[in-house]
Amino acid sequence: MSRPWKPPGRRRVYAVRDRLRLVYGIPVLRPHGDGLAELILTVLSQSTNDRNRDVAYFGLRERFPSWDEVRDAPVDAVEEAIRHGGISKVKSARIKAILVTVTATGPEPGVLSIDWVRGVPVPEAQVYLCSLPGVGRKTAACVLLFAYGMRDVPVDTHVSRVGTRLGLFRAGAGFVELHDTMLALTPRGQEWELHLNLLRHGRRTCFAQRPACGVCALRRMCPSADTL
Repeated sequence: MSRPWKPPGRRRVYAVRDRLRLVYGIPVLRPHGDGLAELILTVLSQSTNDRNRDVAYFGLRERFPSWDEVRDAPVDAVEEAIRHGGISKVKSARIKAILVTVTATGPEPGVLSIDWVRGVPVPEAQVYLCSLPGVGRKTAACVLLFAYGMRDVPVDTHVSRVGTRLGLFRAGAGFVELHDTMLALTPRGQEWELHLNLLRHGRRTCFAQRPACGVCALRRMCPSADTL
């Protein structure tokens, strides 16, 4: 009978962090400051790979140099601009709905910007971003961390898989719980490092199918090693 899950202690989190550092180094976050760009880029990343996402994003920016133009364009024109990113019909409607909502709900009526969220507490920024059409905790975390350097941590499929196998997350945890747990266990100021290094490990070693446990640097501290 397996033991009930308990949140990992600080020493365990630090041990995982330090072992990942030996393999992947300590990445440095350089927030780019463009929250809307990050928001739209994350929408375009859904259900596709990075290459298709980037092709769709640059196609959109080439066709419409400003976000106001994207907001005001016919949805068919937006769909055509992002077609190479996959499920363009859904994403084009979502992008336009987000831009319309941002224009209507920001602190300055009629201004298409979310830069104001960098001046409010993280929980308030999370609530606002998650109120936008089709935006959840992962997308909100991408915006807050990557664009503004605020304390949030995205949990994608790689981070979720690696963290669950290591016992950092409760098996079967829902999306909100995963993000709450990740944020709680991440040392302050190391949000980008832990996110990126867990993601790298998921892509390079801890695969969804047939993880490479035999060469895994975390093998000795992983309760799932050689059981998958």
